[in-house]
Amino acid sequence: MASLTPPPAAPTPPAAPAPSAAGPDRSTAPATEARPAREARPLRIAVIGGGPGGLYAAVLLKRLDPAREITVWERNAPDDTFGFGVVLSDETLGGIEHADPTVHRSLQREFVRWDDIDIGHRGQTLTSGGHGFAALGRRRLLEILHERCESLGVRLRFRTPAPPAAELAADHDLVIAADGVHSATREAHADVFEPHVTTHRCRYIWLAADFAFDSFRFEIAETEHGVMQLHGYPFSRPSPDHHPSTRPFGPRYPFGASTVIVEMREEVWRAAGFDTCDEQQSTERCAKVFAEVLGGRPLRGNSSTWTAFRTVVNERWSHGNIVLLGDAAHTAHFSIGSGTKLAVEDALALAACVEEQPDLPAALAAYETERRPVVESTQRAAAASLRWFEELAVHTDQPPRQFAFNLLTRSRRVTHDNLRLRDAAFTDAVERDFGCPPDTPPMFTPLRLRGLTLRNRVVVSPMDMYVAEDGMPGDFHLVHLGARALGGAGLVMTEMVCVSPEGRITPGCTGLYTSEQAAAWRRVTDFVHHQAPGTAIGVQLGHSGRKGSTRVMWEGIDQPLATGNWPVSAASPLPYRPGVNQVPHALDRTGLDEIRQQFTAAARRAARSGFDLLELHCAHGYLLSGFLSPLTNMRQDAYGGSLENRLRFPLEVFDAVRGVWPEDRPMTVRISATDWADGGTTAQDAVAVARAFAAHGADAIDVSTGQVVADERPEYGRSYQTPYADRIRNEAHVPVIAVGAISSWDDVNSILLAGRADLCALARPHLYDPNWTLHAAADQNYTGDGAPWPLPYRAGSRKPPTGRTDAPKPRLTLG
Repeated sequence: MASLTPPPAAPTPPAAPAPSAAGPDRSTAPATEARPAREARPLRIAVIGGGPGGLYAAVLLKRLDPAREITVWERNAPDDTFGFGVVLSDETLGGIEHADPTVHRSLQREFVRWDDIDIGHRGQTLTSGGHGFAALGRRRLLEILHERCESLGVRLRFRTPAPPAAELAADHDLVIAADGVHSATREAHADVFEPHVTTHRCRYIWLAADFAFDSFRFEIAETEHGVMQLHGYPFSRPSPDHHPSTRPFGPRYPFGASTVIVEMREEVWRAAGFDTCDEQQSTERCAKVFAEVLGGRPLRGNSSTWTAFRTVVNERWSHGNIVLLGDAAHTAHFSIGSGTKLAVEDALALAACVEEQPDLPAALAAYETERRPVVESTQRAAAASLRWFEELAVHTDQPPRQFAFNLLTRSRRVTHDNLRLRDAAFTDAVERDFGCPPDTPPMFTPLRLRGLTLRNRVVVSPMDMYVAEDGMPGDFHLVHLGARALGGAGLVMTEMVCVSPEGRITPGCTGLYTSEQAAAWRRVTDFVHHQAPGTAIGVQLGHSGRKGSTRVMWEGIDQPLATGNWPVSAASPLPYRPGVNQVPHALDRTGLDEIRQQFTAAARRAARSGFDLLELHCAHGYLLSGFLSPLTNMRQDAYGGSLENRLRFPLEVFDAVRGVWPEDRPMTVRISATDWADGGTTAQDAVAVARAFAAHGADAIDVSTGQVVADERPEYGRSYQTPYADRIRNEAHVPVIAVGAISSWDDVNSILLAGRADLCALARPHLYDPNWTLHAAADQNYTGDGAPWPLPYRAGSRKPPTGRTDAPKPRLTLG
């Protein structure tokens, strides 16, 4: 976040050193000291939209240079507002305090603060403390900003639609489009801004209750029509004397007031008949559904309507001298309370960049560069929270404390470790329910799969190394897998081991199609079992399908070999990249039988090689995955068409392998739970696939995503694949392995404790640090049986000392 004062490198006059962000009120400083010298005349600025973001941008820009001519256009009356309470974080308030202490002091007098979150579900209320919220009425926030604008000389034009942005841009230096989620400015210049608007699956309505909740409240109602949820929080304290205020925007609420948002899936909303209700009927029916938490008191609206949340993303935020701000540029779901926060922070950044940069084009570029990563991070958290509530019905059968923990950590911004700092007693109770022994983090609790007991929940994910010769694992594989076994993980997985020479992805892939390869793998498993006792080692068996006969990763991933290509086969004759990869041979009955036999032969060798677990690779667009996805299976026979048919061959292979794999050793299946492409595998399909494999004897489902088609559009981010594991676990009721950008032990503990997965597989962290699990134990001061250090390494179980950082500080200051 840029300071609202120039950094030392800014082109200010030499005699005027730049004050710090926490320095004196800048409005008292001469304009020539407050601005870079490039501003030959004061800027003329138009603001479209009189919401908090637009008003606050006007305040800051005017305060930084009182000579600027700033006009705010607002089509509504000054006391029209269509929300009730707004929430601002301490971080945002700190930025406001530094930028404009006058506004900050006014806000401080109005805020309602609370620490607790109450979660009501099935007649039980669980409370978690230490969360630290601050809220005030949106109407009062606007009143404060109106007063500040007027005191600074900003022109406020109420009940006046703004002229089109292009028209304003012709006679203004800067046009700030803060005209909301339905921004006319954004739509008028959509060819430049390139907006992407996603409408989501829940309906919600903003209402209010004329009393103050004691805390932030989530209430779950399971009705005959489906699950409904209430999000509520106080935004006005009760008046001490219960007399109405004489403020021009109407009375204070004598008994306090709370925002109440009621939300439910679209199909639940329709089934309950809300689609035919007017505002009054909706408020009455919502009050009836949530009568217990409301104490039988009514709800009220304010031009309130049911709507579906829309996530707004723009490729660009500026066009010439027009710039988007707040909801016009981006939206974040209300369940993380960041809409007003983001708009206010946009205003802070925009004003700072205008102040710091040599001209407006540079300022607008700097504004977007600064804000976009912050906004994208917030939108990822908001998307995770939004999806969690969309899939709320999947979680309602969880044990009460696990359900509450899952809800609290849904956005991934609150984690196990963070929640422990906020409320250790609550977190301890969740851990006890999970089955954690005393002083044992969740990740170091054991898990039993058939006859195999894993001492902890950490898995070294399968990672292709591409260093085999003719499918033969060598010294590299011994050292690579052996080092990670010594590093403390409960389960170490091989890379995809191919069942035939033609089933390899690249010439560097390992195999289990010869007895010599089996003997080489036995050397690896013997090392793990003898030198890292307690660590299990698993093999992942697969066939490359249409993605075979390609170069090793660092020579061009998925690119065909320059020479020596071998023919590839698949469910259908569809190349992975048309015009790049070869067209595969569509497998006939003979080919299907041959491949099934190759899998069973490899499984027998894997058993003789001493592997503790076998995983069947049905993900990432390889052969078995190619049968499962409707994007890659165009067959017209019994193996194509419906999901039941597309499952047929992968299940035949699974049954054949399970038939020869030792009964006491577990089998897992890796699937791609989404193709990240239109028309591909759906979440419902993924649950059905998981159920089918579990019914055939799979002990766990390894839930990955994508890599099925070349034109996929993944939604990358921290733990981005975990929601798919979560849904499968809690809907199909089968153990799952979560994988995908899980990078910290805190994430692992959070995922496990929330019931989103039973195991967590990590890849890149184990490339960075083979001893990742042992170091995670040391970081958490854990010394139990879930992560024992190998005896030769025990002396390294504590971090080496570094230089002193606790030198005595001076006791006297003389001057």
